[in-house]
Amino acid sequence: MTTAAAFTATATLLLTACGGGDESSPEDIKGAGGGSPSASASGGAADVKRPDVSVPPDLKLVFDFEKPSDADEAAALGDAANFIRAMDHGIAQQDPKDPAYQFYSTGGAQKYAKSQIEAWVKDGWTVTGEDRYFNADIEAVGQGDSTLVTFCRNQAKFYSKKVKTGKVSYTDENLDSYQKFSLLMSPSEASEAVWQARQIEVQGRVEECKG
Repeated sequence: MTTAAAFTATATLLLTACGGGDESSPEDIKGAGGGSPSASASGGAADVKRPDVSVPPDLKLVFDFEKPSDADEAAALGDAANFIRAMDHGIAQQDPKDPAYQFYSTGGAQKYAKSQIEAWVKDGWTVTGEDRYFNADIEAVGQGDSTLVTFCRNQAKFYSKKVKTGKVSYTDENLDSYQKFSLLMSPSEASEAVWQARQIEVQGRVEECKG
């Protein structure tokens, strides 16, 4: 069974830890420039109004991805990055009902995003530092429009910060800093120019991402 088929058959929801510097974010796709993150990273239709996914200036989200030549693959990868941005936007806004992650997700992925934001808000944390995503891979799923997007994450310089005091919880780089994300992406029912994350799997302590 291929990775994509296995992922489709059983979507496992693994929540990343929160509070001690274990959460995600992003901001540059290689070759896409440093424009507003609220714009379509996938180069979709200009008439689609996308939500604000900007993050505070003390948080840098880096997507070290090569833009695919295929339009659908580029759209899927771009909006997978926007989904990550949207989660960090929700954490920064301290809003578990933030419209940004709801725009870029549905199903299990949307439940995941909401639970992540809720956990950070409940414990009084927000995010700061630098979060880097790299080694993206895209694989078609079945005969439909779905696409499996996977990439590594290095959160060694990504920290938690107390909302009330501004105190940052620093952590040292270790194997826990490296994760692998798998997102099942497909066009939104509202607009084919927008791709949504439908299912998500997050693997922790991934040696291949460290190398």
